[in-house]
Amino acid sequence: MELIIVLLLTWSNFSFLNNYKMEQTTINKPTLIIVDDHKIFLQGLDAIINNEGIATVIGQATNGLDFIKLLKNQKPDLVLMDIEMPLMNGMEATRKALEMVPDIKIIALTMYEDEDYYYKMIDLGVKGFILKSTGIHELKKAIHDVMLGESFFSNELLRKIIRNLSRKNSEKTLDQVVLTKREIEVLKQIFLGLTTQEIADKLNISPKTVKSHRSNLLEKTTCKNAPSLILYALKNKILDM
Repeated sequence: MELIIVLLLTWSNFSFLNNYKMEQTTINKPTLIIVDDHKIFLQGLDAIINNEGIATVIGQATNGLDFIKLLKNQKPDLVLMDIEMPLMNGMEATRKALEMVPDIKIIALTMYEDEDYYYKMIDLGVKGFILKSTGIHELKKAIHDVMLGESFFSNELLRKIIRNLSRKNSEKTLDQVVLTKREIEVLKQIFLGLTTQEIADKLNISPKTVKSHRSNLLEKTTCKNAPSLILYALKNKILDM
């Protein structure tokens, strides 16, 4: 399967992610459930996560319906959720899971073809998106950041979204909100994938101040979370990429 080949080939290819600086904050190894209808991919990802000590996989499901049944007895810290699956897709499974366990953290596993679901998944409360072709370093960072309460967007996925938005020249830009210079600076760092502590260090302000600016950004743009804030900024050309 091409998907598995890509995953294995990128396992040790970290060069394009050398600009990532893993925050020094340590976290307890999270418990995790993987939900994906491709069994070979699911089993391979399970093995990689356990062998690398990234998390403790406590369950697998090949569709959203089986996942919801599993969630009745297992309460993981984190879920890696495929989007397109039989019986119950990732979007519906995410909605039900967050109703059952509101504080559960979900990262969507996505392919390029899933773009129509991005915005819906963000609105539901997904904390991050990673491509199925991602390397292990990016997977580690995604899990690390989300467990710290941050959000995560795959760099390659963001580039695709930017390219698609740039092609839609006929689409009108929404009325922009008025942001302060500091809020725009914080927004740029959020877009770059920096955590609250990393933004504080870079801008020489306290983490509490970063959180205050983030809250103001969400309130002004009426966005629910960091991923939706990033997409809002790109759509409205607040960030000049």
